[in-house]
Amino acid sequence: MDNYKLIEELRGGLVVSCQALADEPLHSSFIMSKMALAAKRGGAVGIRANGFEDITAIRQEVELPVIGIVKKDYPDSPIYITATMKEVQEVVEAGAEIVAIDGTNRVRPNGQLLEEFYVDIRNTYPNVLIMADISTFEEGKKASELGVDLIATTLCGYTDYTKNVALPNTELVKSLSDQLPTPVMAEGGYWTLEDVEQAMMAGAHGCIIGSAITRPMEITKRFVGKIAELKLME
Repeated sequence: MDNYKLIEELRGGLVVSCQALADEPLHSSFIMSKMALAAKRGGAVGIRANGFEDITAIRQEVELPVIGIVKKDYPDSPIYITATMKEVQEVVEAGAEIVAIDGTNRVRPNGQLLEEFYVDIRNTYPNVLIMADISTFEEGKKASELGVDLIATTLCGYTDYTKNVALPNTELVKSLSDQLPTPVMAEGGYWTLEDVEQAMMAGAHGCIIGSAITRPMEITKRFVGKIAELKLME
């Protein structure tokens, strides 16, 4: 499938983020591959996955497009999503068609500029699609001007300067979709059918959902929290 067709495969569809952190009971490449299979059977058009092992296992289980990332902390930067070429290589070699990178304006590891990182990826892996995870309209605009293939609102609410923004930020999706030529994937804080409806009506190319589908510990916490609130009101 060529890159244009791949992006079109995502149009109007749901991408399921199959990730589990190391401290979560479902942290397992085998389990994530089965999560991906369940997502496919449910109608998902793509999968977002973290790390070489998970991406490889998912790639063997389903034929859906995979948006790959590698989460790694660096002491000199707050950026942890596919922060350097080492992580990009890991994603590509695992078989992901799309590599998602941090597209925010924050300081990158080793002081590298986003523009330099983007050029390195394009030169090294010219056939791989690049998705920029951003947190503000300005970051999305910059990423679009650089030439990324997709923009995702993944990091809205997770940078210091957006931490007080209510999620999901459908207005950000609308602004990006209305004013930029680059397809926009709505991601971050999407929990309900109404949230997804609003994102699609705002012009999203597609929607990426993780916690509300694949993280039962977090889902349980939400219900437990609501019950606790009700008890306090008695």
